[in-house]
Amino acid sequence: MNERVKILWAKAAESNFGDSWEEQTAFMSKFAELIVRECMACSTWVGKMNTNSSEPIHTAHAINQRIKQHFGVEE
Repeated sequence: MNERVKILWAKAAESNFGDSWEEQTAFMSKFAELIVRECMACSTWVGKMNTNSSEPIHTAHAINQRIKQHFGVEE
């Protein structure tokens, strides 16, 4: 597991300490949400790195919206 994934795992675990099914499900849900948000941040970064035109930034926004929609992540 790479270092960033370990950090996200620890962050998800901060609010879910129990062993019950509900608490474990909450942990898995939070961990997945953090990964999706990380993907969105990566696509935003790519869009911002290309300043030659507005199209890549627009594309990054479209990618973010699709990721959020696909995984059901809400603001």
